[in-house]
Amino acid sequence: MPGDIIALFGKSGSGKTTLLNLIAGLDKPTRGLIEIEGKNIETLNENGRTELRRNRIGFIFQFFNLLPTLTAFENVLFSLELVGKPDKNAVFEALHAVNLQNKEHRYPHELSGGEQQRVAVARAIVKKPAIILADEPTGNLDTHTGTQILELLVSQCHTLNTTLVMVSHAINTCHFANRFMKMIDGVLVEKASYEGIDF
Repeated sequence: MPGDIIALFGKSGSGKTTLLNLIAGLDKPTRGLIEIEGKNIETLNENGRTELRRNRIGFIFQFFNLLPTLTAFENVLFSLELVGKPDKNAVFEALHAVNLQNKEHRYPHELSGGEQQRVAVARAIVKKPAIILADEPTGNLDTHTGTQILELLVSQCHTLNTTLVMVSHAINTCHFANRFMKMIDGVLVEKASYEGIDF
């Protein structure tokens, strides 16, 4: 549902990253149906899936994946340039939303890990996506910084009514989610709570 915050757990090799790739249209399912905003992504050709990814899906990674030769501002702007909408005001708004309005001209190597992940959050939210796929978004951060990033990310998703799917091994992720899923040997199982989930 739009606005859901979903925590996705599972052992290494259980299929979590494969599921994210399927949602993003990077892989094709052998069976089942994947819909984003009512569209069956299997009915889209490669260009259609690419357009869907660029316009309606945001990505956040464990290792930030910022372009090192671009400033924070340019990294966020690049996300909009890919879809032909280089709106500089939207970039300023996104950086302000993640409390980086005074560091927009800094390069990734000039930012802390937490600040780099804030840039990644801004890059994901700037296009107001339908869904954000976050693969271990706090995995490379200390607990305090990771919690700050989660608070920020969840707050922005609530503001935008964006669905967030977070893959994580960290129990603090659960405190922000309203739905809990576990991958078991490639099968997705919904849990009523995070109690009993192996981390």
